[in-house]
Amino acid sequence: MATAKKTPAAAPAKKAAAKPAAAKKAAPVKAAAKPAVKKAAAPAAPRKPNAAFMKAMTPSATLAAVVGATPLPRTEVTKKVWDYIKKLDLQDPANRRMINADDKLKAVFGGKAQVSMFEMTKLISDHLK
Repeated sequence: MATAKKTPAAAPAKKAAAKPAAAKKAAPVKAAAKPAVKKAAAPAAPRKPNAAFMKAMTPSATLAAVVGATPLPRTEVTKKVWDYIKKLDLQDPANRRMINADDKLKAVFGGKAQVSMFEMTKLISDHLK
């Protein structure tokens, strides 16, 4: 396989023509380090609640036994379920992320005796209309 050789003088000549040696500047002298000045933070706009979470939803009959029958937003339903769990001390003492269901919560949790706190919110959402 024969390949054509490039002339080595052509490549450096282009670089030399592009940057003349006289045009090189010395690095500017840096001033003494100044303390960093923080920008004044703009006043934060108040958070707007998500309308989907604030919409009042009607709990099913089984969930109404725990939180009441009045329509409530999802956030309030979750708070009331947690109040119920803490009032009756239904968290597993060994693993506080697990909820031990009593008779009312077992109906909400689909017959499961123990669920995780993350699974609980999913199971509760099935009982909201």
